[in-house]
Amino acid sequence: MSQAEKTPPGRRQSLLSVFGSVFASMFGVQSSKKHKEDFGHGKASTYIAVGLIATILFVLTVWGVVQLVVRVAQPG
Repeated sequence: MSQAEKTPPGRRQSLLSVFGSVFASMFGVQSSKKHKEDFGHGKASTYIAVGLIATILFVLTVWGVVQLVVRVAQPG
């Protein structure tokens, strides 16, 4: 049974499902079936908030890795 069949009409998605959809779409692997489910059952404000959080976490992770590499690469 797919995720679309598990979510009854008119019912909102779980926060875990929203995070999964946002991360899948960030990597470009979102299926069209899941995309339709997101638009049918999801709330835009939830996706925007989760998307902003995911973007901030990504930027902070890249920044942290760069800082670590720069520290390790400096002659000491």
